[in-house]
Amino acid sequence: MHRVGSAGNTNSSVRPRKEKRLTYVLNDADDTKHCAGVNCVTVLKSSSSGRDYLFTGSRDGTLKRWAVSEDSATCSATFESHVDWVNDAVLAGENTLVSCSSDTTLKTWDSLSKGTCTRTLRQHSDYVTRLAAAERNSNVIASCGLGGEVFIWDIEAALTPVSKSSDATEDEGSNGVGGSGNSLPMTSLRPISSSNSITSHNTQSHGYAPTVAKGHKESVYALAMNDTGSVLVSGGTEKVVRVWDPRSGSKTMKLRGHTDNIRALLLDSTGRFCLSGSSDSMIRLWDLGQQRCVHSYAVHTDSVWALASTPTFSHVYSGGRDLSLYLTDLATRESILLCSKEHPIVQLALHDDSIWAATTDSSVDRWSADGRNPQKVFQKGGSFLAGNLSFSRARVSLEGSTPVPVHREPTLTIPGTPAIVQHEILNNKRHLLTKDTAGSVKLWEITKGVIVEDYGKVPFDEKKEQLFEMVSIPSWFTVDTRLGCLSVHLDTPQCFSAEMYSADLSIPGKAEDDKVNLARETLKGLLSHWLSKKKQRVGSQASSNGEVLPGKDITSRSLANSRVEVDGSAENDSIIYPPFEFSTASPPSIITEGSQGGPWRKKITDLDGTEDEKDLPWWCLDCVLHNRLPPRENSKCSFYLHPSEGNSFQILTQGKLSAPRILRIHKVVNYVLEKMVLDKPLDNLNPEGTFAPGLGGGPLQHSALGDGSFRSGPKPWVKSRNTIEILCNNQK
Repeated sequence: MHRVGSAGNTNSSVRPRKEKRLTYVLNDADDTKHCAGVNCVTVLKSSSSGRDYLFTGSRDGTLKRWAVSEDSATCSATFESHVDWVNDAVLAGENTLVSCSSDTTLKTWDSLSKGTCTRTLRQHSDYVTRLAAAERNSNVIASCGLGGEVFIWDIEAALTPVSKSSDATEDEGSNGVGGSGNSLPMTSLRPISSSNSITSHNTQSHGYAPTVAKGHKESVYALAMNDTGSVLVSGGTEKVVRVWDPRSGSKTMKLRGHTDNIRALLLDSTGRFCLSGSSDSMIRLWDLGQQRCVHSYAVHTDSVWALASTPTFSHVYSGGRDLSLYLTDLATRESILLCSKEHPIVQLALHDDSIWAATTDSSVDRWSADGRNPQKVFQKGGSFLAGNLSFSRARVSLEGSTPVPVHREPTLTIPGTPAIVQHEILNNKRHLLTKDTAGSVKLWEITKGVIVEDYGKVPFDEKKEQLFEMVSIPSWFTVDTRLGCLSVHLDTPQCFSAEMYSADLSIPGKAEDDKVNLARETLKGLLSHWLSKKKQRVGSQASSNGEVLPGKDITSRSLANSRVEVDGSAENDSIIYPPFEFSTASPPSIITEGSQGGPWRKKITDLDGTEDEKDLPWWCLDCVLHNRLPPRENSKCSFYLHPSEGNSFQILTQGKLSAPRILRIHKVVNYVLEKMVLDKPLDNLNPEGTFAPGLGGGPLQHSALGDGSFRSGPKPWVKSRNTIEILCNNQK
């Protein structure tokens, strides 16, 4: 997991506050699959249902629960609320799942529900990288992150229901962390305006604050706790293993030995022995009682990112950047290569006699591991003795004696959807060309959120050139593929800059010269389910109380924030035009935030109508509820009109013509015809609708070419449009 560069201003800036952004994420038609690398796997053997479940957390921002049997895995729930990569997930008892994310939050979920998020915990100032749980003390969870913070949470206290009054203070206080100074590293999805210095740790909801383990000066990537929650270990870019008492947050010792970042940690059930994996390619075994490293294992040829041990802590499974999964006997130092993958291994989870491996790919594999009797694996032969110097394995691999993997194929694969890795917005500003990790090139219509065409494995640049159109429409959205799928960002007022004629959008029953604002109609399409739910709620409330639709708060707020113009050209209606109808079968998700509570993510069909200005940006509500758009800058363009070279016509105009920036070229054709034909008697137009010879237009002063510049009704020269060509930069 890597940081993305800062993309915003700090608190000390004097620039006006940026309005909240609305992002919609276009989900794949098969919503039961992850569409980006899987960062974490954790197993639940449920005593209440008697079933085994696997929880996976992905870079697509979601978690999924899989009901696992011997030969199948079925997705039984998707947990959606994080707005950035999910980096880790642990179970706090059977009923509570805790996840952490690059959106700086921890979230708790009802693990056996359909995906209910029970609370969001905001305490970290930067990406939260890892969680640790105490198996026999399900109340204790620890978290760490790139901000150098380590927190120990009492989950029961953090989940205690709060009264309405303290809820309000939670929403206002827990969104950001006070202080000034450095700006946060930004995710591409969320402009965070708070700084990374923490002034107080009780910004948490209802007075509950986690225990703070202070000591790390740099990023923390690894964390582990023993079964009872009495020992906590952490490690990161400082290359040392720090040991804490989680009950008080106090440091007990610091262990040195690794020469690079510490990426993975494990503790045995007693808290006496600790295993660490590092970017220096070494695995080390520490005796915390003696406060020293007792063994080093040179098994891997690159960074070690994942560790899992057998229940007795006699053997360790390890994976990492070298795409390999090894099993090592900690006592005899004997190692064996279980399997080689196509992608780096980021996390491992032992499940009876199997092991689940999460990689940077969107699929998850289960491998045979003989977890209950690991010695059986070594009887198959092919093992080697792990050296104790990091270069010894590297040297062996260079000499060509690479070990042969025990397993060629996994016992079960949970497939994912290939992640999108390349995209290009086409110049009609409605279509987008994408390429995924499998090499498939697809054409998307972003105002409907659907794939228009799947071209298969074709050259991306060639297809882009084939789809080029001679149209010019302002950029009204931005896109990124950080989550493995398309995230479309709308920012006010830029998003309202693009309009198209209804004829070009093929909207039935609408006059062809009517202009349609693309962002306004897209917002209406995205929030149509929310609006119908809101009307149902208001209707039922009004019938019981006799009240009217609430909306005054938005009006006063929006007028105070900026000059607002009512979109008079569009009817104040909630009709969703066909080019803006989003699928309800695979609905997009919204990522946004309102005035309180911080960013959130939900499918558009899961909105229940209760969301208001506290949850959604005021400008979105203003647009959808009140038909108001922010004032637009000068939307006119100027140009000259001359006969092309070698043409016998006289120069039509001596001055500039001005017209709306969105202009259909047939209007210019009409203008040429009107000025040439209507300035002369109509008798000059012969029956074929072409010009009589010798007809020229008189000189024109600077004039305007607008939507209403032509008379309505049938035009006698319409047939002659085909005889006129307009060239711009010598292109038709």
